[in-house]
Amino acid sequence: MSLSASEVHALKVAPAVEGVLPAMLKRWSPRSFDAKRAVSDTDLDRIFEAARWSASAYNEQPWRYIVGRKGTAIHARIEATLIGFNQAWAGQAPVLILTLASGIFSHNNTPNPWAIYDLGAANAHLTLQASELGLSTHSMAGFDQEAARKAFGISEKYVLGAVIALGYQGEPAALAGEQLQTMETSPRSRKPLSELVAADWKE
Repeated sequence: MSLSASEVHALKVAPAVEGVLPAMLKRWSPRSFDAKRAVSDTDLDRIFEAARWSASAYNEQPWRYIVGRKGTAIHARIEATLIGFNQAWAGQAPVLILTLASGIFSHNNTPNPWAIYDLGAANAHLTLQASELGLSTHSMAGFDQEAARKAFGISEKYVLGAVIALGYQGEPAALAGEQLQTMETSPRSRKPLSELVAADWKE
């Protein structure tokens, strides 16, 4: 028997940890999106406001976003840059976002080696705000960066991050093929803190 979207979501939510923000625990990366349910302008404003208030080196705020709604030329151009595996599902997302950051500091025109780090932090804010609003995101490294540069005339001044699919979770059965459906419905796991953190507050 196949699982419903709500059953999959319940399966994917991380175990409760006292004091950890709920949006972090319920955030996961589906591949099935409801193509018929649009993301409101108000929610997009909130999501990008959250990204806007992320920290950055010298307060440079190097992140930039190219946002395409399904049915628009921008959405189609972003989708066209994805590798085949991601094209098989991501095109159903109501919103596709190409993320990039200026690799040059504006205050002295020197290279900014922390630009991609700051972009990642802003993207984390974005995904957590989406989770808080009941929306889902899936970040993808699998896209052709040169094709993206050509599609949008992006100069070498900018470093490219991920493409983010954004929308409401869809039914797993809507995914084409057993591989995608199995990935969608498999439980999540994480390494224990003992493998990730070395510090003096614990052994």
